[in-house]
Amino acid sequence: MSALRLSFDRWGVPPAQKIKRAVEIVHGGGVAAYPTDSIYALGCALEARDAIERIYKMKKMAKNQRLALICPDLSTASQYAMLSQTAFRLAQRIFPGPYTLVVPATREVPRTLTDAKRRTVGIRITSHPIAQALAVALGRPLLTTSAISPETGEPCRDADVVLVAFGANLYLDIDSEATNAAPSTVIEVDRDQITVLRQGQGPTDDLFE
Repeated sequence: MSALRLSFDRWGVPPAQKIKRAVEIVHGGGVAAYPTDSIYALGCALEARDAIERIYKMKKMAKNQRLALICPDLSTASQYAMLSQTAFRLAQRIFPGPYTLVVPATREVPRTLTDAKRRTVGIRITSHPIAQALAVALGRPLLTTSAISPETGEPCRDADVVLVAFGANLYLDIDSEATNAAPSTVIEVDRDQITVLRQGQGPTDDLFE
């Protein structure tokens, strides 16, 4: 299988026709690679079980590792994530940006996408115009995970590197300017407790003030 490549200008408004074509592929159960405000990511539709399984195999992910949801805005995120006052205030500070916020999941999130013991979900609202346009046009969250090569452990920062690492399993490869070097920073909010689970692209120095 040869992935369709769509080329985008990093800073321009993403062309509507190209976004439409990308969304058609995701709607149809395809796995897409696209840039975010951290590194490149792999994603698929929320209900695409075969695509979800493909992503797990592509990255050699353990079953207890979870995919996150890219949402277009906080209103959409609140349908899938239970945002306490602490979580909501934090979300307002970090989004849009290179962060993943882990909070309790609502019933809208399929149980197969959450931990059996702890019903949590990772939420992203990205500032990257292409990833944002995909989430908006899709009309629901985009399941996502960082594109990190299972062979080298290195993050994929451009479309060519993604093709080398995952090309045989991709339906769509979005080509744009190279992204930043680090994955998103992952932060969990459990009641009023804020914990940094992974330090990445997003700074955390002022989050506990």
